Amino acid sequence: MFPTLSAKRAKATQAVALLVLPRNAAELDEAVKRAKVIVTRRAAVASAASLVPVPGLDIAVDIAAVMRLIPAINAEFGLTPEQIDKLSPGKRLMVYKSIVAVGSLMIGKLITKEIAIEVLKTVGVRMTAKQIGKYVPVAGQALSVALGFAAMKYVGHQHIKDCRRVIEAALDNNSEVRR
Repeated sequence: MFPTLSAKRAKATQAVALLVLPRNAAELDEAVKRAKVIVTRRAAVASAASLVPVPGLDIAVDIAAVMRLIPAINAEFGLTPEQIDKLSPGKRLMVYKSIVAVGSLMIGKLITKEIAIEVLKTVGVRMTAKQIGKYVPVAGQALSVALGFAAMKYVGHQHIKDCRRVIEAALDNNSEVRR
């Protein structure tokens, strides 16, 4: 019997939940590669909503996409709230200090709709152009999709950079983070 889609998702979620902090540069590079794949996939799906000519739908999809994208990236680096809580007190303190040093609002935190909206405001010009482009037949829709894809990739890649900086700072503070 073939596993259902929900069974596959549950298995993938369990695998992600088991990830821990990268212990060295090689593991960190692997986490970055996996996160970039996630960003590209989610950006493609979110930008496809720009093809639907319903006003505001793509914004709602973008907010939902950010609310799912950021925790997925955090999970790849072992930086979800649940993963951080499982660390020893010393490692947890080291990670939180690194998060504060980087200044990220999204690492190790639950992502709310309000945070997602603030993140999307950082790419506001692109999002505004995307909305305007939707009303120009064919070329405008293509532009809207391209801008939506670029904006989502930008947000994702910036978050990957922040996560990488947190892990690098943690690795610097502790020659090698141990599980």
